[in-house]
Amino acid sequence: MKLTIVGCSGSFPGPQSPASCYLLTAEWEGRTWRVLLDLGNGSLGALQRYTDLREIDAIFLSHLHPDHCMDLCGLHVAVRWDPAGWELPRIPVWGPAATADRMASAYGLDPDPGMHEDFDFRSWSDRTAVSVGPFTVTPFHVLHTEEEAYALRVEAPGTDDRGARVLTYSGDTDACDGVVDAARDADIFLCEAAFHEGRDDAITGVHLTGRRAGEIATRAAVKRLLLTHLPVWNDANVSVGEARQSYDGQLAVAVAGVSYQV
Repeated sequence: MKLTIVGCSGSFPGPQSPASCYLLTAEWEGRTWRVLLDLGNGSLGALQRYTDLREIDAIFLSHLHPDHCMDLCGLHVAVRWDPAGWELPRIPVWGPAATADRMASAYGLDPDPGMHEDFDFRSWSDRTAVSVGPFTVTPFHVLHTEEEAYALRVEAPGTDDRGARVLTYSGDTDACDGVVDAARDADIFLCEAAFHEGRDDAITGVHLTGRRAGEIATRAAVKRLLLTHLPVWNDANVSVGEARQSYDGQLAVAVAGVSYQV
């Protein structure tokens, strides 16, 4: 599968990137399948550089903070008001139990019908896998404020004898067993590192630092660590330096517009 970084700015869009959105594509049974991990604010515009919105097969939301889901409102407009019509099945959207009502509220809609006519909302169940085309996605409950939040482990067939490839996306989380289990032996661990050591130590149960992201990557024996969700006030070099203290494998920082073959 191919990972394209559509947006990776932490907490709100920055001058170089929208908020969180990651496009996964894979060839399977004669066509290209396209799914999204999160659709944060500012990402819908950038997403159209890489795919037609009509080609989205599913959307997987890690949690319901605006920087991870709010552009679902814009996609609702694209589906509902396209003058050419949108004669396609409803787009499946997996997320926390409150997803449909939260999106309706954000757009000022009555929950019934809300956005149900455009999206097929489905709720995550911890560690219960779902499948879309070649992708198998398993949510792992993680620690992030009081929100229902998940890390997402995505598996897809490989193109050689190595078998299935694994990408794990941390979503937003502090250190916990769920994110370690989700990342176990992943080929790429796309992991948030929104906090800095010594600056954000008093804030618990919200985000990881680079060091804690590296510790999780080491515990999970991941092959490559890709730091993401860095707010605009973070120094990426500091985040990388922190991660290098606790992880000695392949390490980089996510950059909008860059793609990786998993």
